Amino acid sequence: MRTVNQPIRKKDAMQLLTGQPVYVNDVAPENCLIVKLLRSPHQNAWIEEIKKDTALKVPGIEAVFTWEDVPQDGPRFTLAGQTYPEPSPQDRLVLDRHVRFVGDPVAIVAGKDEKCVDRALRMIKVKYKVLDAVSDFRTAKDNPILVHPEENWEALCPVGADNKRNLCAHDECGQGDVEAVLKDCDIVLERTFHTKAVQQSMMESFRTFCTIDTYGRLHVVSSTQIVFHCRRIIAKALGIPKSKVRVEKTRIGGGFGAKQTAVIEIYPAFVTWKTKKPSKLVFSRKECMTASSPRHEMEMHIRLGAMKNGRVRAIDLYTLSNTGAYGEHGPTTVGLSGHKSIPIYGKAEAFRFVSDVVYTNQMSAGAYRGYGATQGLYAVETTVNELAEMLHMDPIRLRLLNTVQEGDVMPAYYGETNTSCALDRCIEKVKEMNHWDEKYPYRDMGNGKVRSVGMGLAMQGSCISGVDVGSAALKMNDEGFYTLRIGAADMGTGCDTILAQIAAEVLECSIDDVTVFGADTDASPYDSGSYASSTTFVTGKAVEQAAHELVAQICKLGAQILGCEKEEVTFDGEYVICEQTGKRVSRAEIVTVSQCGCSIPLEATCTHSSPTSPPPFMAGAAEIEVDLETGEVEVLQYAAAVDCGTPINPNLARVQAEGGILQGIGMTLMENVTYNEKGKILENSFMQYKIPTRQDIGHIRVEFESSYEQQGPFGAKSIGEVVLNTPLPAITAAVHNATGLWFRELPITPEKIVMGRKNCLDKQECLS
Repeated sequence: MRTVNQPIRKKDAMQLLTGQPVYVNDVAPENCLIVKLLRSPHQNAWIEEIKKDTALKVPGIEAVFTWEDVPQDGPRFTLAGQTYPEPSPQDRLVLDRHVRFVGDPVAIVAGKDEKCVDRALRMIKVKYKVLDAVSDFRTAKDNPILVHPEENWEALCPVGADNKRNLCAHDECGQGDVEAVLKDCDIVLERTFHTKAVQQSMMESFRTFCTIDTYGRLHVVSSTQIVFHCRRIIAKALGIPKSKVRVEKTRIGGGFGAKQTAVIEIYPAFVTWKTKKPSKLVFSRKECMTASSPRHEMEMHIRLGAMKNGRVRAIDLYTLSNTGAYGEHGPTTVGLSGHKSIPIYGKAEAFRFVSDVVYTNQMSAGAYRGYGATQGLYAVETTVNELAEMLHMDPIRLRLLNTVQEGDVMPAYYGETNTSCALDRCIEKVKEMNHWDEKYPYRDMGNGKVRSVGMGLAMQGSCISGVDVGSAALKMNDEGFYTLRIGAADMGTGCDTILAQIAAEVLECSIDDVTVFGADTDASPYDSGSYASSTTFVTGKAVEQAAHELVAQICKLGAQILGCEKEEVTFDGEYVICEQTGKRVSRAEIVTVSQCGCSIPLEATCTHSSPTSPPPFMAGAAEIEVDLETGEVEVLQYAAAVDCGTPINPNLARVQAEGGILQGIGMTLMENVTYNEKGKILENSFMQYKIPTRQDIGHIRVEFESSYEQQGPFGAKSIGEVVLNTPLPAITAAVHNATGLWFRELPITPEKIVMGRKNCLDKQECLS
């Protein structure tokens, strides 16, 4: 292959490297009104009165909007960006008289500059009736305190939601008689795991600017992953037709799922639609940390049954998820905690998976890379590691006995067949990379330091099967270069480059001959957006199909020029050649002919949706060093092997893997969202909220063990999300092997290790 499976440099690399103005704040008009939000200081409260007269008198202030400017009995909406009908309950208003968490918007202030807006914010006087709050998600279900008591709350999909029970979603599924199989097992492990909310911590904060175009339409330019869903959300929030809204994304400075929720867009859109003036809202880092859409806090209760020979026979999983004050992505994230963890152990005879998603008076959660699978895999994989220890069996050997194989039907994965799988090779590769046999389980280094290893597996999906839609439009331009129009959003992942590589491979041209445009609701073909690991698999297939159709059109016109039948010509990327006569015509000549008296269009648009979602797989092994005196954990190296089918661009795939592993390390060892007794988040900046730096991650090594997925473009599957999920169980197991302690709540901090060792040393239970 000429371009596919080649480490081609990102198309936008030099623009980004040289600091060109490519992001939202770089290209926003200078005359934008500055928009800021006044936020609630209370977890749960009713606004009795807002006095804004003094604020409106501040020089430069254009408008102050409150709940009084928004119909409170009108239809509600959700900020979650997924295919309609959105499973997340419709539970928001632009501004609500009932505020439900510390940070919930109370007023929108717009003015000519930050100085006057900040002054006006201080002058708004709000009288609240403070209400009792639901703080603990374990007590939220059927709690007498209702987060959403309103009558116009609505669930568009049958996801088991009931606002009168604080339920955002409920689901049950399974196969086989779990109780009977567990009763017949030699060993049944019953464990409970807890993962807290964690932040996506993308470099570029949420930011949007809006204008009114020459046709009186609302033009929204935002750092978003979901231009088409964003248009739908804004139109419903403002009560205007979708035809009046255009959404466009610029370059995105990272999203990781945060920008799959329309966290910010509705507020400047509201201001511009009301005032008909340009406006801009840029979230501070504090707002990103306290009023955004972090990963869902979850508690997983698992029962795992196995025989003494290591055969896993049954898995029973219950997940309780905390969606916070609003239900964005609540019904869909929780499903992955079971459906992307249980199927790895495909030889089990029975499984059951039950889930509840509950409302609380905390910051609402949302999408984050891994999307619920992260939490579920932590629970299942850690339990499997505990099982291996109990059986005195190498955890690698235990997994090779039980893991799903190519061709297996996966009941817990929506009944899909595993059509491509190199998981066994990934496990063996990681064993080799990590020198597992030499290092497992631990080595005493002296001076109170112990080195140890641990491992974990992961699977994800390559789209939302039967739902996600990807589209691509390709056309030939003057001189024979091509334009690829897409609706998927490049978040820094390099999808513009990867999709151009797919097109160039079919068109047999240089990637430099393919320009990429996207995403813009006015000009791009419809695409669900960049989430669910679907871009390469779904949109990439649409690109491949469009390129083949364009080649057919090129051959058709070329044959007409050469005076032969289209079946008699071939296209080598540069020339259409008549096989009988040997005559040829260049693509530059063909496009010139197409511009005069021609009825053959040199363009093609294709749309693709996949009925199945072939999972990528990954094995990861961590080597750590623990200081038993201080509890400090240092990740010395992380070895990973990934089966993502054919890597379209190995360099970009490797960077994806390295970045995901880094985020997994952060979630395991340091990232933490905590609340005080009044519901205020304590970690509101990077001074308090710790994310891993280059010094924290040691050496990450990534290799690919490729399967070939027939349904993907050139055999590709996804890679974006699966790469985050193995560090949690791998590092947890390594910490256990070094200290003798099993941690079932993250993050595993030095304080927890020291106190845990003190407690178990008193009981003489630790290894060292």
